[in-house]
Amino acid sequence: MFHIVLVEPEIPQNTGNIARTCAATGCVLHLVRPLGFELSDKYLKRAGLDYWGLADVRVHDDLSAALGEIPGRLHFFTTKARGTYSDAGYAAGDGLIFGKETKGLDEELLLLHEKECVRIPMIGGARSLNLSNAVAVAVYEGLRQNSFGGLSLRGSLHHHQWNGED
Repeated sequence: MFHIVLVEPEIPQNTGNIARTCAATGCVLHLVRPLGFELSDKYLKRAGLDYWGLADVRVHDDLSAALGEIPGRLHFFTTKARGTYSDAGYAAGDGLIFGKETKGLDEELLLLHEKECVRIPMIGGARSLNLSNAVAVAVYEGLRQNSFGGLSLRGSLHHHQWNGED
């Protein structure tokens, strides 16, 4: 559905959680080197649990290589943006780009893509959301705008039936 790009991610647990979100939603995960961990990291694998094998994860040596694989529009997530993520329109194939946990995206990059920068609103004084939480907020806003296309909208009980179901 979407292409999630993590530029120089540092914390394996965050990346593992994001891989799980990507696996559950059909999004592609792009990791841009350098990574702050090894892809074999036990924390990375544990955070993704059994979803890791379902995720489409691609590793790139630089951001331009990752962006070259994205057929849609780009959305750069940053606490420095003037517009909010919910005001942007998202379509299948779009790229959601996030920076490293400690520094975010480079300001030079943000200036090049000023109109594509969005932020998740927070109270004053809050530095940022956890990276995996920010990705989840962004992915599900995009999915909501696209009527959750391709995802299962109804769940079922394992040992019982909901009232009124056969």
